[in-house]
Amino acid sequence: MSTLDWLVLSLTLLSVIAYGIYKSTHEQNLSSYFKSNNSMSWFLILLSIMGTQASAITFLSAPGQAYTDGMRFVQYYFGLPLAMVVLCVTFVPMFHKLKVFTAYEFMEQRFDKKTRILTSLLFLIQRGLSTGISIYAPSIILSSLLGWNIYFTNLVMGGLLIIYTVSGGAKAVAYTQMQQLFVVFVGMFMAGYLIVYLLPDGVSFSDAMQVAGKTGKLNVIETKIDITDSHWWKDKYNIWSGIIGGFFLALSYFGTDQSQVGRYLTAKNINESRLGLLMNGLVKVPMQFLILLVGALLFSFYSFYKAPVFFNQKQTEKVLSSPYASEFISLSSQYDSLNTLKQHHTQQLIQALHTNRETSPHKLSLHNTEGQAQQIRKQAINVIKKASPAADTNDTNYIFLYFVVHHLPKGLIGLLIAMIFLAAWGSIAAALNSLASTTIIDLYKGNHTTEKSEIHYYNRAKWFTLLWGLFCIGVAMFATKLGSLIEAVNILGSLFYGTILGVFVVAFYFKKIKGNAVFYAAIVTELWVIQIFVADKVSFLWLNVIGCILVLAYSLLFQFLSNKLSRSIKERLN
Repeated sequence: MSTLDWLVLSLTLLSVIAYGIYKSTHEQNLSSYFKSNNSMSWFLILLSIMGTQASAITFLSAPGQAYTDGMRFVQYYFGLPLAMVVLCVTFVPMFHKLKVFTAYEFMEQRFDKKTRILTSLLFLIQRGLSTGISIYAPSIILSSLLGWNIYFTNLVMGGLLIIYTVSGGAKAVAYTQMQQLFVVFVGMFMAGYLIVYLLPDGVSFSDAMQVAGKTGKLNVIETKIDITDSHWWKDKYNIWSGIIGGFFLALSYFGTDQSQVGRYLTAKNINESRLGLLMNGLVKVPMQFLILLVGALLFSFYSFYKAPVFFNQKQTEKVLSSPYASEFISLSSQYDSLNTLKQHHTQQLIQALHTNRETSPHKLSLHNTEGQAQQIRKQAINVIKKASPAADTNDTNYIFLYFVVHHLPKGLIGLLIAMIFLAAWGSIAAALNSLASTTIIDLYKGNHTTEKSEIHYYNRAKWFTLLWGLFCIGVAMFATKLGSLIEAVNILGSLFYGTILGVFVVAFYFKKIKGNAVFYAAIVTELWVIQIFVADKVSFLWLNVIGCILVLAYSLLFQFLSNKLSRSIKERLN
């Protein structure tokens, strides 16, 4: 990067750190540190929820996801608006009525302490691991740009974040997220605009959309239904897995994940919480659509310009310095030739569109050339594996980054890199805040027989925030080889969310089920969900549905058996 880019990047990041520390100067108790003294408006709630959900993974990996697989990932969010309505009617009123710090406090009041501890531990495991991946995502950037060791980069990335997260609280997180989202949206808008601006003369935005559509990248909705086909159940993104699986995932994420529950518990009142959630349901789908659209446009962009056979340039440099260099260079040359041919077919397609001529022959030629290019690309990836067996051969997360570094003007590169950093910090800061709140409230304070002073818990909360920050940095050290990071985070969440959601659904709607039944049901269900995932029988989105339903079924069964056993014992005693 240029000196100007480094200046823009440094000033942007330092200003956010300074602002976060400034906003933390008046945090002196748990209520202010975790709930901001219930002072937040719906607008700040909305920005905080979006800032927590839209991590660097969203802006780094989603365009690459659309580039490689089209825009069907957006269906993952189709169940979100409906989930927001259910939350506003059921979860939010109960949480506000009980004046809880965490969602899991409700579990002890409804069931017992062991169920509260179990649900909080399930949350801590999945959120701690997911946050580690969120630290790793922006570390890819520094590692790729500067040639730094990825482990050292994780320490730098996590260390800078911890500075203001430990000192700050919920208010600091919310206000810095407002700054962060502003920079993020400006950066994404500029990136999308420049993709279109840099297209060849005579090629418009409409033309780029036509190219993306003809090559299958605008596959926003997949409606095929064939429940007898095992592939259909394993298809990660179609409208049914999106609406049904996405609904259950969103309901669990926003209703039982403290990183989100903690955002709307800071609201002034119940109406502010509801409005923030409902607006999130309305805004999130079009926002994600536009982010994925950047990836689809990026595919069109590289239909007119040269694209590398592999976007992770660090891995490319490694293979070029290995004994397999000549083989890789040969494949790169073949790929470049096919790229040139693809550009020719794309230009012919555009000319046919402009003159209202038949486009099918050009579309077919473009499709065939793209297929041949992908075959060469697979061979190149195999060479990378031979040169370095431990190499990360999924370059989805590097596609958008490659465009930023190689095609954007000086100064703007620094802004786009800062955008990805800030998106990461927004979600990670909220996650660390929620990990600390769950640890201090549900495990530390909840299991103390003698009440400590408020300042004692406040100081412990800061220490737990620091410890979770160090833990997440440790997880980031092992986050390589996970492929598309946006998928990795959602898969990890789906392993636990269904079970946690099932416990909450039982708590709200099945009043006759007691703590023992739901506790053992949750344990058995979690074992089943992990087994189903390992067997690779269904898409990860269905794990949320399966987990929730299994908890309900086992809870009813165990409670029935418990009641039957109790009646039998009573009859014998009588």
